[in-house]
Amino acid sequence: MFSKSCEYAIKAMIFIAQKSKDEARVGIKEVAKGTDAPEHFIAKIMQDLSRRKLVHSVKGPKGGFYMDSKDLKSSLADIVKAIDGDSIYKDCVLGLKACSEKSPCPVHFQFKEIKKNLITMIEDNTIGDFNDKLDSGKFFLKNK
Repeated sequence: MFSKSCEYAIKAMIFIAQKSKDEARVGIKEVAKGTDAPEHFIAKIMQDLSRRKLVHSVKGPKGGFYMDSKDLKSSLADIVKAIDGDSIYKDCVLGLKACSEKSPCPVHFQFKEIKKNLITMIEDNTIGDFNDKLDSGKFFLKNK
């Protein structure tokens, strides 16, 4: 449903939020390792998210990425829109340009409810929410 870039971005933001609790800053290498993502990919994604003010970045030997309490209020939708644009809201699941209520693709009406639920989930959940879930110990971010 999301692009690979978007998946990496979401995992990276949650990882950075976890590491930022004690005002620590996280470098690209640590983010890549902690999320099982290619380092060059993470570097590009984080640069973009930093430019869009979804995460903070400090350069230098003690630099890295971090999130403050305001950043933790960012929804998953904010990240999805920053990386993938608004395609989740308007694109056909089969990639057809003319798919609509009046001219539906074969899965349009079945996928409509799934899409609605997915949009609700990304709009209603913040990075802070996922941080809390990870803190509970019942969830994980990286395969063991």
